[in-house]
Amino acid sequence: EGPVSTVLMPSFYALVCLISVPINISALLAFSRRIRPKKPAAIYMLNLASADLLFALLLPFKISYHFSGNNWIFGEALCRVVTAAFYWNMYCSVLLIACISVDRLLAVVYPIDSLAWRRPRNATIACASMWVLSLAGSLPLVLSEQSLYVIHFILHFVFQKETAAGYFLTMGTLGFIVPALVCIVSYALMLKALRKSMTDPTITRMRRKAVALIVIVLVMFLVCFTPSNVMLLVHYSLLLSGSPNTLYGAYVTTLCLASLNSCLDPFLYYFISEDFREHVKNTFLC
Repeated sequence: EGPVSTVLMPSFYALVCLISVPINISALLAFSRRIRPKKPAAIYMLNLASADLLFALLLPFKISYHFSGNNWIFGEALCRVVTAAFYWNMYCSVLLIACISVDRLLAVVYPIDSLAWRRPRNATIACASMWVLSLAGSLPLVLSEQSLYVIHFILHFVFQKETAAGYFLTMGTLGFIVPALVCIVSYALMLKALRKSMTDPTITRMRRKAVALIVIVLVMFLVCFTPSNVMLLVHYSLLLSGSPNTLYGAYVTTLCLASLNSCLDPFLYYFISEDFREHVKNTFLC
């Protein structure tokens, strides 16, 4: 019932929703109608914008929940969907950003040899795989009870703590740590390859774009994904070990930052896609 949970968090989610919905709708229109021919990078970004938009459209339910004093009034089924969608979006976004990082590595370091791999069909298959993996990872949350009545402020846990800890530790490792390592290795190899050809003006320009892309992705990981996933791993590690744990409030608060990625992803599109940059300039200049 504190102000952080009932005022600050829903206000933050409301701001994210107001920003995320229009900019991701614009991104979807740009990638689906105006940016042709379809390139692998455009397909990845189209799917990332779709995931962000779906997530933002579910935020009003979470906003209402927090503004109502953490009282869920929409039924058990929708509670499961919204809870699962929150984690599904976070890990789907991380996986798609990892795919974009690998695609950039192949395009910059192996521009000719990777033509056979960097095809729209393969990009579509990769995106479908990321959707399936993230949905499969969030399926246990859909199948498990997510709401309960609190009587006289006595709360009984529905899940065994070992089951919950094992699930979230697995999701944090496979859904965050592994994709983060993929991004780090991809950009390290990209910079290493570009450093060898600094005398070429074209390569110098590519290196500047690569550095800008690396900065954006690192900021997204540091601001959006790292705090919540680190707190998740620490929280459930303490829970599993039976140690005193007072970090749950901090963990829930950092989840607000995870929702911010739906507003930051368009900056990723802007630096990767020249067609998207032209679309943005034409939109503002009319």
